[in-house]
Amino acid sequence: MNDEILLGKISRCQICGGSIEEIVSFGHQAPVQRYLTREQLSEPETTYPLNWHWCSSCGLVQIDYAADPRIVFPKEYPYQSSMTKNLREDFADLAEKAAKKCAFSKNALVVDIGSNDGTLLGNFKKRGFRVLGVEPTNVASIAIKNGIPTVNKFFSENVAEDIVKTHGKASIVTAANVFAHVNNLFPAIRAIRGMLEDDGLFVSESHYLLDLVQKSEYDTIYHEHLRYYSLRPLMRLHEMLGFRVIDAERIVPHGGSIRIYAVKKESPTASQQSPRLQELLHLEEQAGLYKKGTFEQLGKRIIGIRHDLLSILIGIKKSGASIVGISAPARSSMLLGYCHIDDKILDYVVEREGSLKIGLYTPGTHIPIVNEQRLFEDHPEYALILSWHFADELMRKLRQLGYKGRFIMPLPEPGIVDGI
Repeated sequence: MNDEILLGKISRCQICGGSIEEIVSFGHQAPVQRYLTREQLSEPETTYPLNWHWCSSCGLVQIDYAADPRIVFPKEYPYQSSMTKNLREDFADLAEKAAKKCAFSKNALVVDIGSNDGTLLGNFKKRGFRVLGVEPTNVASIAIKNGIPTVNKFFSENVAEDIVKTHGKASIVTAANVFAHVNNLFPAIRAIRGMLEDDGLFVSESHYLLDLVQKSEYDTIYHEHLRYYSLRPLMRLHEMLGFRVIDAERIVPHGGSIRIYAVKKESPTASQQSPRLQELLHLEEQAGLYKKGTFEQLGKRIIGIRHDLLSILIGIKKSGASIVGISAPARSSMLLGYCHIDDKILDYVVEREGSLKIGLYTPGTHIPIVNEQRLFEDHPEYALILSWHFADELMRKLRQLGYKGRFIMPLPEPGIVDGI
């Protein structure tokens, strides 16, 4: 079993150890959450190779370089789950469905790995569960302030052992949008198994490769995401570590994700697999997720999309009009960096009141991030929707607040729209 802690160049498949082949190269990119202060703009900025690879043995799509987690997830990590409406809704849905999957007592323990500001655990707490988060960044302080007890460390086997000693075993363990992030994949899942009751439930959510391919979502490819999951490799990974996937569903967040429900192989519910598993596997086969040619075609499509977006932006700038960016999610840093969109194209990027990113600059491209209120003071002619995966909600809100300019959609097909 592979206990390697990934760091630096990766030459073998992260699940099965097979050989991997490059399918798309994105050059060198800055870590997407390394937002800069004004003083840091004059300092050297480190970038890392970002190349997409495919394993012909198990079908896992992955990158071939693992940056230090302390760089990728710095203590001052600015992301907050509670800032995104569809993520709040997703977490409420996850808690409701997980609680129904098994007959847990109300005093059962739920542990969330990568718990961020505690938004997910808050839904379990409302249902009477004991809750505990594990979060390595300073965002943990927000969770603690909101009454969600949190271990402020990177998750590991030692942390899991301490949790069991202090709090007992967990009935539910969740890992929402972190399962593709961990450098210590096999030890982490083994630690989850050791922390979980024999009849417990493990729920993970990850960006879904099927959505990425269908929508050309290259902006979700960055150093945080070491692996890009489809169902077949996920099922194989769980089997290798003593779990069995009993259900899976496609969900909305992040432009399309997959939620996996797994139990220990010896659990009474291990044989109760949902028909949705076979349905999703069939969809993946139809979409060509296990053929190298699918990703080679995607690579060509991505280059065309980048060209089309830059043509639109450069044309607008030549006309003398101004363009700003709307919101600065992690994925926007990848899009801006790969397309070489900097402060010569975007005047600034706006974030909602309360965002920890306001006053900072985008990684690699050095565009200032300002309070959203400035958009309604300046009224720029164009706004690039960087959180395009929930563009309708954003455009509707901005229209209600008085923005009268036009919107630019970067993905899946670049274009100018008038909005709602």
